[in-house]
Amino acid sequence: MNYQWYPGHMTKAKRMMEENIKLIDLIIELVDARIPLSSRNPDIDQLGKNKSRLILLNKSDLADQRYNKQWMEYFKEKGFYVVEVNAKSGSGIKSIQGVVQEACKEKIERDRKRGILNRPIRAMVVGIPNVGKSTFINSFAGKACTKTGNKPGVTKGKQWIRLNKGLELLDTPGILWPKFEDQAVGMKLAFIGSMNDEILHVDELALDLIKFLVENYVSVLKERFEIEDTRDALKILEKIAEKRNCYKKGQELDLMKASSILIDEFRCGKVGRITLEFPQVNE
Repeated sequence: MNYQWYPGHMTKAKRMMEENIKLIDLIIELVDARIPLSSRNPDIDQLGKNKSRLILLNKSDLADQRYNKQWMEYFKEKGFYVVEVNAKSGSGIKSIQGVVQEACKEKIERDRKRGILNRPIRAMVVGIPNVGKSTFINSFAGKACTKTGNKPGVTKGKQWIRLNKGLELLDTPGILWPKFEDQAVGMKLAFIGSMNDEILHVDELALDLIKFLVENYVSVLKERFEIEDTRDALKILEKIAEKRNCYKKGQELDLMKASSILIDEFRCGKVGRITLEFPQVNE
């Protein structure tokens, strides 16, 4: 399966971000804690040169806690401020305001020396589709001030949100880069739901996920679906179909239905806390 997706509104979104970057003091970038590198848009580093940077490891409750800690260290070593959050439940959100102040202390000090007091910090919130930007902003602001949705592409245009006297946020549509050089990146994005499911082969995706789980989380797979033999991905999928009563007429196994169940249960954390990529030491 070839993973590529770049709708027209994303080109427009990138242009809008380029136009607004000069107004910004801080870039708040949401990444999915299950795939912290693959859910980063490489364009953001280019756009955000010379800006303070804060990375939020969102959906951290769905990721393996061991690796959450490792990823936080990884990004800190690269000069980012990092906070582990779950925008849906609000976990970690309260600590962000203090980190924002810390990240922008040089800007605040410069303003003070020039006699500019209480000018709000302006932060641009960025992230790929379906990473949870709108949910984060609503949680951070304590009210529903942006549209949210569980499918990519809900935020279509920019909007400024005043959180308090000291902080204004610029929400932006989620953007992906034009082409995935590495198909493994596309596959991980498809696993977590950042690509439109309508363009994917769900059965192939499920088999790829099973192969990953066999290699890295075999005990989780066995426990969730009561599977003993874990050597063959197709046989495992058939077993999942049996366990979940996925049959077509005539008692033929419905592997598409079983595939959807596996993907859905993985995405919402029912399979377990799973991280799909691991930080490389000394990368």
